[in-house]
Amino acid sequence: MNKGLPGHVAENRRYWDEMADEWVERGEIAWAREEPAWGRWHVPEAEIAMLPGDMTGLDAVELGCGTGYVSAWMVRRGASVSAIDNSNRQLATARRLAAEHDIEVDFRHGNAESLPWPDDSFDFAVSEYGASIWCEPSAWLAEAHRVLRPGGVLAFLGNHPMAACCTPPDGSDVLTSLQHPWFELGRFDWTEVEDDPGGIEFCPSISGWVKLFREIGFLIDDFREPRAPASSKGTEFNVSADWARRWPSEYVWKLHRR
Repeated sequence: MNKGLPGHVAENRRYWDEMADEWVERGEIAWAREEPAWGRWHVPEAEIAMLPGDMTGLDAVELGCGTGYVSAWMVRRGASVSAIDNSNRQLATARRLAAEHDIEVDFRHGNAESLPWPDDSFDFAVSEYGASIWCEPSAWLAEAHRVLRPGGVLAFLGNHPMAACCTPPDGSDVLTSLQHPWFELGRFDWTEVEDDPGGIEFCPSISGWVKLFREIGFLIDDFREPRAPASSKGTEFNVSADWARRWPSEYVWKLHRR
């Protein structure tokens, strides 16, 4: 099944297939939302504007869709939506929820580093903790650029390098001290850590992202660092709400293809 896949893609497929059941309830809640809320802190769409307000007539793609709720939000805004994910078990949940909500999405099982669509297929592409952290950055960005039409927009949200720098090597909760060198950010292999083993993530520095955008052919429209709302409590995926009110745990890039 995983023959021929890059090592990190095969490992992430195994990881997400094994843990898919843990994301069913979150997916069901997100599908039921009338308005999008983003990231680990559910920051309102009105605050970070990840999606165009009116997507009528747009062809859109979600890269690393998981349970597919972002795709559903885009359909409700008028878009024709395709989506891809590395995990068949995540897609099973996505397809079930699409049927229950009477929403049509073209879900594909595959690797966002090698997309199945022709050049110039889409007006808009989005990733929330999908390709944006689980795929090798230069590979998935090049594919996103390829399938977008000239002027097409890419918006993505992922882990902020500040949080990555403050995550201990064992994968436990972020600290208030640096744990990794800033200039060595990039690939994080969590397959053998003590805390939540499994998965290989990618988190370049901010200048690393900018260099890739320039080389691949994207222009930057916006960059945001969502802050955990005052109402947020507890810890989400190794980051406490208190930490995320003091330092950025996530970022949003908005780009367009030149």
